Amino acid sequence: MKSSFEHRIEQEKSNDIDLAPLLDVVFILLIFFIVTTVFVKETGVEVNKPSAISSKSLEKNVFLLAVTRDGQVIYGGTNIGLNGIRSTLEHLNRKDARPLIIQADKSVTTDLLVKVIDQAKLAGIDNINLATQETL
Repeated sequence: MKSSFEHRIEQEKSNDIDLAPLLDVVFILLIFFIVTTVFVKETGVEVNKPSAISSKSLEKNVFLLAVTRDGQVIYGGTNIGLNGIRSTLEHLNRKDARPLIIQADKSVTTDLLVKVIDQAKLAGIDNINLATQETL
């Protein structure tokens, strides 16, 4: 026969909630959301974009390339220059083909913009867009 003390200890143990399965579920959900999240790599520079009435939003899964006022070509916060566009985009496009959005400052010359677009096309990018601000 069990004493009342042993009975009380046994009853307290049976009332405890096991948190291990709950923690497992929380960690599995956390891993799921981290893996399925789409990360957009920003260019890392502020560009004064031209405005256009026909502006529209594009999907988030794109390559972003910025052309600054002083002629720098930026990808992922790094100045890759005009000569680095083709190799960078070829490498990225080989892994996962996506559209390209060029965020060119409105003071960038047409000559430089055409050279950037030309290098992107030579890298195998078919869908090239220019970022603009929507005019109301």
